[in-house]
Amino acid sequence: MSTDAIVILKDDHKEIRKLFRDFRSAGPNATKTKRDIVGKIIEALTVHTYIENECMYPAVREAVPDVEDDILESYEEHHVADLLVMELVTMKPEDERFDAKTTVLIENVEHHIEEEESEWFPQVRKALGRKELQRLGGELLELKKTAPRSPAQPSALKKTLDAIVK
Repeated sequence: MSTDAIVILKDDHKEIRKLFRDFRSAGPNATKTKRDIVGKIIEALTVHTYIENECMYPAVREAVPDVEDDILESYEEHHVADLLVMELVTMKPEDERFDAKTTVLIENVEHHIEEEESEWFPQVRKALGRKELQRLGGELLELKKTAPRSPAQPSALKKTLDAIVK
């Protein structure tokens, strides 16, 4: 497994995209399957946004001033995703807006992933270099071990609120 921070984040993106495909292909009456998939999506997004907010974004913000606006936009995109996730946690797949809310979450996250990967990851790779990206990757992997798995965990909620206030 690579310890390059960008590779780690892209691997997360692949896992998240697969979960999105699973949700889309589940069919309209697959409520148990959808509940399970959305639970996995929520966990994957909670961990991913946590490690980005806690480690990657602050480091990139400091080291690569050219992507400052992109980072600020990413924080806001995380905020929107966090709000949708918090609402989905309280819903059942049978709820009228469950599929619609999940679809909006998926569309927002896909947009976010596309921007990260195409617009600012290349700039970050160039500016930070292999050694620094490996150091950051090590930090990301360590954070993943203790990252909240649900937005309802107090540490996740506090981090989300702290990121919003910044």
